[in-house]
This record gives sequence, structure tokens and C-alpha cells, in this order.
Amino acid sequence: MARPHRNTATRDRHRAAIARGRPPCHLCGEPIDYQLTVVFGEHGQKCPGSTCPGCVPHPMRYEVDHVIPRNRGGTDDLNNKRASHRRCNRAKSDRLDGGPVLRRSGSLARPNRT
Repeated sequence: MARPHRNTATRDRHRAAIARGRPPCHLCGEPIDYQLTVVFGEHGQKCPGSTCPGCVPHPMRYEVDHVIPRNRGGTDDLNNKRASHRRCNRAKSDRLDGGPVLRRSGSLARPNRT
């Protein structure tokens, strides 16, 4: 059975509705800077040139994560979507268990090695 076609207007409306509440990342629990878009000065392989201020997506920017991934039977409804950082969403990928993303705390910091 084929999944229903995704509607970009609905996607944008859901994205805006989630962002209005300014929730923290549901995967790591840290706040999200909803103004971040790209890493200024960083350019991708297909960058148009010197007029580009930066075209590499910022790893801490706002993205919408499907709690139950669509390819695992999740729906594209608002109640299956949560705010996340781009980095956290990419680390989770399409896993149901949340992947390797852990809630950050000082106890999980990597020790300094010299």
C-alpha cells in the first residue's frame, strides 16, 4: 500500500505551528535557536560562488522530526511531529528507539586528554 503524497503547504503549516511554541529539542532536551539557518562562510560543493553568504545548513538549526518515522508506519500528522536540532534529527535517522542521541548533561562530557 502506497503512502499518501506529502503536501508542502501542510508541511509548512505544521512546521510553523510547532515553532510558535519554541519547544526545546525533543531528542536532546536542549534549547533550539529558531533563527539559525546556515553556517556563514561555509560553502557546499555545488555553491554558486562568491556572492553566497553560506549554504551549509547549521547543525543546530530547527527541524521537524517524525517521532515514528514515515517508513516505519508513522503518519505525516502534526501529532507525530516534534521540534529537533538538525544534528539530533540526522543522528536519530529513521530509528524508532531514538538512535544514539542522548540527553546532554555535564556528566556525559568527554574528558580532556593531553
